[in-house]
Amino acid sequence: MSTLTSLQLPERVRSTFLTTSRGQFAVLEAQPARGVSYRRPAVLIPGYTGSKENFLPILEPLAAAGRMVVAVDLRGQYQSPHAASRRGYAPSALAADVLAIADAVGADSGGVHLVGHSMGGLIAREAALQNSARLLSLTLLGSGPGVIGGQRAAALRDVLTMLDPGDGADTDDVNRLTAMVRQAWHEQHEPQARADGAHDHVIAFLKERMLRTCPVSLIVLAKYLLNCPDRTDDLARVVGAGLPAMVVYGENDDAWQPPEQDLMATRLGADRVCIPGAAHSPAIEAPVTTSSIFTTFWNGAERRQPTVHVCGRTRRAPVESEPAAYATGNESVAVTG
Repeated sequence: MSTLTSLQLPERVRSTFLTTSRGQFAVLEAQPARGVSYRRPAVLIPGYTGSKENFLPILEPLAAAGRMVVAVDLRGQYQSPHAASRRGYAPSALAADVLAIADAVGADSGGVHLVGHSMGGLIAREAALQNSARLLSLTLLGSGPGVIGGQRAAALRDVLTMLDPGDGADTDDVNRLTAMVRQAWHEQHEPQARADGAHDHVIAFLKERMLRTCPVSLIVLAKYLLNCPDRTDDLARVVGAGLPAMVVYGENDDAWQPPEQDLMATRLGADRVCIPGAAHSPAIEAPVTTSSIFTTFWNGAERRQPTVHVCGRTRRAPVESEPAAYATGNESVAVTG
């Protein structure tokens, strides 16, 4: 599992709270170096046990391209407020939160570019299905069409065995559940972080994030990841109606296998980029490549022609693509959709 090596905020990045119609959310906000946003803004949604900090390595380079970029803690994640009950962590409720965030960030720009990493991609997909009109584009980063598999699925089943053995029959006692998470941190996660060579300040952050994340959200979203329906066909209709979409993944992703994500991109009619050398967290493992890919895709989406109507169907007029470039050794390789 990839871990941040630094938590220092770049000069143009600040930690703050964003006020929306559905409450406040903790965010990292990156502004262009010249202080002028001449590109449309972007909103970044993290994965299951992640937070806005997972995007720290790419915030400054993304903003340097001339746009405001906002990375978010979802409801119940790290520094964002908790929901009152399990219902507040339902995918539909989190998607409504994302749309409220998009409204607050993109109020003066006509929408936002939305990126969802891993589980965040599933929530971003739900947001696009609820109301794609608020979005300028959708990027699914290391995210799949449905249920997660492999060792990550086994780890989620272990979470449910620990926190929800009665499958919802017991009352959610947050204090008791947090104590169980604390024990798991000391017995499992901290030793693993130290074995992985994480610095002490990073370990302290990981501990704080784990203990501040609502354990009820961990239960609800673990179940979602293990039972998530494949809604690719539904999303394909939204993409076909004009929402620019891209699927990005590392060649060594172990959450959803690369061929599975590749097939999803084909079914969606979306751009597809596989990042060499990266695994499940390209924003951490390959930040320069990832930020370049995002910027190129977003700029292309903003250059697209207005929606045109053909035989009763709507689509966006095609434009000549601007290839992104990533480095492999000393070579620069063009990536196209």
